[in-house]
Amino acid sequence: MKRTINKWEFRDAFRDMGRGGQFSYYGLDALFDYLEEYEDSTDKEIELDVIALCCDYSEYATALEAAREYGIKEEVAIDEYEDAKELEEIALDWLNDRTAVITFDGGIIIQGF
Repeated sequence: MKRTINKWEFRDAFRDMGRGGQFSYYGLDALFDYLEEYEDSTDKEIELDVIALCCDYSEYATALEAAREYGIKEEVAIDEYEDAKELEEIALDWLNDRTAVITFDGGIIIQGF
């Protein structure tokens, strides 16, 4: 038996599992929208598993922060760039080549890889 939930119930599920601080308010909205879009485009229903989502996805303030954690410095000479906007675009492209990326106003969520 499956149940359709809305954004509020999605947020509540994280809070109820003690994971309310895992993602920001806007991050949870972005993750919910991403998962709904995935379901619509694949015709596959996703079972809500808060712990699995917390293990599979991480939120960062910037793409560069996420890319640094995943080793961009080993592949791209990021220290050679001074322009912050250009560096952020390079990091975002680097991440998009490797994993699912969810951008939203205020941050970025990536699927671990």
